[in-house]
Amino acid sequence: MEGVWFDQAVSGRSYEEIGIATTPDRSFTLTDSDTVVSVQDAHRRRCESSRRTMAVLALDDVVDGRGERTVWSLYLQVLRELAQHAGHADILREQVLSDYTS
Repeated sequence: MEGVWFDQAVSGRSYEEIGIATTPDRSFTLTDSDTVVSVQDAHRRRCESSRRTMAVLALDDVVDGRGERTVWSLYLQVLRELAQHAGHADILREQVLSDYTS
């Protein structure tokens, strides 16, 4: 999500150039070398890159990498997606906990 909204939407670069999966399903594919630490490190690096990219833009600036939109609308898009995925994670957490308390 960070690569799509805080890189591609700003720069117009392809998924391949950014180094992200071409579909959401492929973003969940792990390799033998992936570990919890390596995945966390990759996420941390992506977030740092996003911060650098977005730091030079004003909220009213318009970007057009994924269609013309203001920077503030990119932030809202990411916030919406984070909230949605946090809700999914909460549902999974409750399901796991209910299995242990049943």
